[in-house]
Parts: sequence; C-alpha cells; structure tokens
Amino acid sequence: MISHQRQATDLNAIKIFIVDDHTLLREAWKMALAADASFTVVGEAGNGEEAVEMVPKLRPDVVTMDINLPGINGIEATKQVRRMLPGVKVLGISLHNQPSYARKMMLAGAMGYVTKNSTKEEMFQAITEIHQGRKYVCQEIKNILSSQLVDEEEDRIKIEALSLREIEIIRYIVKGSSSKEIAQELFIAVKTVEVHRYNILKKLKLKNAAGLVNFINNHPMLNV
Repeated sequence: MISHQRQATDLNAIKIFIVDDHTLLREAWKMALAADASFTVVGEAGNGEEAVEMVPKLRPDVVTMDINLPGINGIEATKQVRRMLPGVKVLGISLHNQPSYARKMMLAGAMGYVTKNSTKEEMFQAITEIHQGRKYVCQEIKNILSSQLVDEEEDRIKIEALSLREIEIIRYIVKGSSSKEIAQELFIAVKTVEVHRYNILKKLKLKNAAGLVNFINNHPMLNV
C-alpha cells in the first residue's frame, strides 16, 4: 500500500530540468529536490545551448534557468526554450538581486525569479507557484523594489520643494556654467546665485554640484 502511494506521488511530481554551469550547484539542487516527493529532476544542462537542445526533448514542467551561462545566456535560452515549448514554465535564478535582471527574465518569458540568496523553501515555493500558472518574484527582490519606491517618493517630495528659479539655475549647473556665468545670463548678482545653489543642495540633500548632476541624470521627472 505504501509503495502504491509513493508511485502515485511520483506520477504527480513536478518534472524539473536544471540549467546551471556549476556542477556542484546542480548536484546540490538535485539532492534537495529529490528529498521532496513533489519534485523529480528529469535532466540538467551546464550551458544555454544544451538547455535549448534538451528541454524540448525531455518536456519538463519547470526549467530552473541560471542567467549567467557560457555561450547563450539564460535570458536568450529562456526565449528559445519558450519559443519551442510554450507550455514550459521557466524560473530564473541568479546572483543578481537588481530588479532589472528579474524584469529582463520575465520579459524573456520566465514566470518567476529567485536569487541565489533565496532559501531552499522559497525556491520550492517558486517552483510550485509557477507550475500552477502564477508568477513569482523572491522576497529579496520585493524588498529592494519596496525600498526603491520609498526612495522615489522621497526624491519626488524633494523636487517639488524646488522653486522655478532654482530649477532654472539647475539647468545652467548641469550645463557646467559657473555662478558668474549664471548671474550674467539671469541678470542677477553672483551672491544670489550662490544662495540659490546652497538652497538647491540643501533641499535635495546633496553635497556638491557633481552630486546634483548625478541626481538629475537619475531623475528624469525633474525635466531639465
């Protein structure tokens, strides 16, 4: 009776194909997945080319795809695998915790993304979620996105505190104009320009003009 139950569980197990260029890591994942009756590993590849060749033949339910692969990278391999086997679910895995990498993988066709800092339990959860047709992004990425949203809101408040004159002076600073040149252009005293520069840095919580230029480059909402 126990043997029959085990066989039924195996038949319902999520079939997984592992793609990673580190042999020891693939072995570790296979051992971890083999310990859970919900999963079964049907194949593995050490590079993108092998993955593109083998996945359509083995037809797994889920492919765990490392982004940094020799030859065809994980993003391109995901595109090709999904093109040949639209029903397969791809879980992107990477050392990179920048949300931009997760976005690139999702745009390539991945259903989920976890970092290599994620726990085994979170990886299992991600596999289960995407197998059931739901998208999954790991908690580490979510935390970074939340932090970025808070930072963006704080920056928006800083920008809204600037006066029209200060924004006008920022345009000249970004162009590399000196306080004397700005004063001549705007027909105001050099001292007045210096006061504005001081207030701009104070409102934006920046230390110098270089920091201001960097801030402007990263905040197109300022529109200068």
